[in-house]
Amino acid sequence: MGILLLLGGCSEYKSASKPKAQGGILDLTQGEFADNVIALDGEWEFYWGQFLTPGAGEKGTNGYIQVPGSWNKYLENSRQTGDGYGTYRLELLTKENARLALKIPRMFTAYEFWVNGELIATGGKVGETRETMTPQYLPQVAFFQAQAGSNEILIKVSNFYHRSGGMLENIQLGTEREILSLRYKALAREFFVFGSLMIIGIYHLALFFFRKKSIASLCFGLFCLLIGLRTFIVGERFFIFLFPDFSWEIAHKIQTLTYYLGVPFMLMYFRSVYPKYFHRRIIKLAQIIAVVFTLILLLTPARIFTALNPVYQIGTVLAIFYIAFALGRLTIAKEKGSILISFGALALLLTSLNDVIFHSIWLNDGGTPFLKTFIRTGNLSSAGQLVFALTNSLTLAKKFSDSLQKEEVLSAELTEINTHLDDLVLQRTKELEELNKKVEEQKKELEQANRSLKKLTLMDPLTELWNRRKYNKALEREWRRCLRSKSPLSLILMDLDHFKEFNDFYGHKAGDECLVKISGILKDSLSSSAIAARYGGEEFIILLPDTKKNDALKIAEMLREKVESQMIPHRKSSASPYVTISIGVTSTIPDRNSSYEELFKLADRALYQAKGAGRNRVVFAPWWDQ
Repeated sequence: MGILLLLGGCSEYKSASKPKAQGGILDLTQGEFADNVIALDGEWEFYWGQFLTPGAGEKGTNGYIQVPGSWNKYLENSRQTGDGYGTYRLELLTKENARLALKIPRMFTAYEFWVNGELIATGGKVGETRETMTPQYLPQVAFFQAQAGSNEILIKVSNFYHRSGGMLENIQLGTEREILSLRYKALAREFFVFGSLMIIGIYHLALFFFRKKSIASLCFGLFCLLIGLRTFIVGERFFIFLFPDFSWEIAHKIQTLTYYLGVPFMLMYFRSVYPKYFHRRIIKLAQIIAVVFTLILLLTPARIFTALNPVYQIGTVLAIFYIAFALGRLTIAKEKGSILISFGALALLLTSLNDVIFHSIWLNDGGTPFLKTFIRTGNLSSAGQLVFALTNSLTLAKKFSDSLQKEEVLSAELTEINTHLDDLVLQRTKELEELNKKVEEQKKELEQANRSLKKLTLMDPLTELWNRRKYNKALEREWRRCLRSKSPLSLILMDLDHFKEFNDFYGHKAGDECLVKISGILKDSLSSSAIAARYGGEEFIILLPDTKKNDALKIAEMLREKVESQMIPHRKSSASPYVTISIGVTSTIPDRNSSYEELFKLADRALYQAKGAGRNRVVFAPWWDQ
């Protein structure tokens, strides 16, 4: 709050104890104007729905209204829209004749300022209807000759364009020197802030132009330009002084648009610099809300979109607290540059919060006197933005300095390398040759490992026979070959009899040992052209290329006998007291009207016939029986 009070105090008068108007009278006969500026605050006479002629006000025919503040709640049964017109009157008591000056702020939204029957200032054109008035914000300085005793200040105000009507800011009274000093200092501050923000904004946009990846520079540059433009339109409104006929509606839209767009650009900047601390969805939500309110602003008059401003102001306050929370996190985490940026952001957030509160319906239509003693002006965010821009620029300068220092170190290292370049090239050449040798060796080892791995993927790990995957590839390959050469192709499908009972009785370890022995018989008994594979569980399959029916039957019977001759005990088998096998055999010469799937089906049929006939036997399924 200290920063906020400091910035707020820049635009206020000096003395802490000031007289206030009571009952429409402000008595200044006890004070001096030499070094003081008086705010004409307090109770003014108020004539609602009337434009009085100077000198026509009478006690008892009026009500009283607090200045500064809007007239929206003046009538208890009114719609409180801010539409209407009225006359403010104050009797100013001074003890001597003096040349005095008034610093007149903006009024909502047109006014005539009379002192002692003399029109000394106007802003826009007052009227009793929307059609007969012309709105304009025109802060200015006016001079008048004060009379010893009573002086009448009469202000006619009309508003049919804004949601709030009346005098919402202080009118300041003082000597010509003091009032002009306030005016010139305020203009100087605004020009300084405006120029600084525009230069900083253009500089950061130039950085983005030369380095498109710097999204932070783009967001920050646009944010500075928006706040700089707003500075030129609000406050002392020098832009309106230069162009007094400029449309109030357009100026108000530009002023509000800079506010609507400034919030998402500020969040986007923080997100681009510290993405870990600012959630993408929250930034997206802020962008969507800003687009919606921007469309409303562009498509509706001020009296409509200003009525919706409180909603956006609430969102802005939430965004301010969210940014403050995120900055607290990154400061605690000691992120690089976080202290400087957090300090500048604190100034920006506090001044922005001040502006939001100052322009809020709650403060203008009511508000607490205590809060109004602190929130006196609504144009501090430009100064806060300047502080933030300076701290960000210092952070950027620090980054450039670190980059330059790193570049100098790299340049020194490069110079050292160039000095010993020949020796370095020779050394690196030897290292590359040795590296190439290692790569070649590793390549050979890798090829060998790949071959082994490929073989492992096609082999059954228990029996070390080929697995079903290898069998399927071999069957397809041999079928095509025999189809081309018109050669016979035989298939043997064998199954251990009652192997489940064997496992249950002797245990799975004994079952595995039994399968290993059977696979050993197949390896020792078959020729190299035969392809033996473990088909699954206790089933084995043998592919016999270029083998006719009789030869296939002989091989099958030979395998059956060898297995039985091993005399592996099997007390739970109904076929034999030893382990036996049942075998199905088939054979064909492939043609284009058949497929290798049919070959397997026939061998499988034959196997089931062998099991059904009592097991421990060989059964042949002829090709023509399918």
